[in-house]
Amino acid sequence: MNTTLTREHIDYLAGQRLGRLATVAPDGAPQNNPVGFRYNPELGTIDIAGWNMGRSRKFRNLAGNNRVAFVVDDIASVQPWRVRCLEIRGTADALTDTVTYIGPDESELIRIHPARVLAFGL
Repeated sequence: MNTTLTREHIDYLAGQRLGRLATVAPDGAPQNNPVGFRYNPELGTIDIAGWNMGRSRKFRNLAGNNRVAFVVDDIASVQPWRVRCLEIRGTADALTDTVTYIGPDESELIRIHPARVLAFGL
């Protein structure tokens, strides 16, 4: 079990644009959403911003349970079959009044702190 992102993981993330963030709703049900993201090299975190992020269900879910899973995957080749996947489990902060990577009009951000990193095919 790896708890930090390696150079290989970071390089893979840099070539991807879309991941899926799983949060836990107040009733205990999982919720999974496609999201854009950025790796934050200063903090070693995954930052997720978006239009109206503060009003999103995933953002609100973090108030009751900050445990998350984040997955980025793709199919690198079909012949031969080669799937790549990076799963990051950890906790997340729902930040407000912060600078995001998408511009000055959006000030909410989800920041994932990796606790467990699983990868294959990289």
